[in-house]
Amino acid sequence: MVAKLKSEYGSGIEPLTHLGQNYMVVDRSLIPEILQVLRNEEEFDYCVDITAVHYPKREKQFDVVWVLYSFPRNERIRVTTRIVDGESLPSSVPIWATANWLEREVFDMFGIKFDGHPDLKRILLPDGWKGHPLRKDYGILQQDNEWVQINLGIESGQ
Repeated sequence: MVAKLKSEYGSGIEPLTHLGQNYMVVDRSLIPEILQVLRNEEEFDYCVDITAVHYPKREKQFDVVWVLYSFPRNERIRVTTRIVDGESLPSSVPIWATANWLEREVFDMFGIKFDGHPDLKRILLPDGWKGHPLRKDYGILQQDNEWVQINLGIESGQ
């Protein structure tokens, strides 16, 4: 399947395997089309997860990863794309309804926006929270002191 996609999309897809699991690195411009093809033609009918990884020293600082599963094929695949900080991606909510909260979590934790998302807002942290805790440049002990003071009326760390 990945070889077939590679033949159709050329250098925009890099098929890889690690420990027996197929995955592919896809050019950002091809993401909407590839995800649609995987859903409609290759029967990956369940979006298990969407997450990201932050590599602050790379030019394209973020890997965004879709973990997909096909019930008819009993097969799992990962699709990864790389983006620069501040770049957005098209929402995959129209393809899989389960992407809704998953994209909100990636937005909340990493600050990555998904164009066309029906309600892109924080899902785990309060609306006024500053920063994105899963970025590697967000200090492990860092807290939003201002938010804690205003909303909880205490000094951070109490």
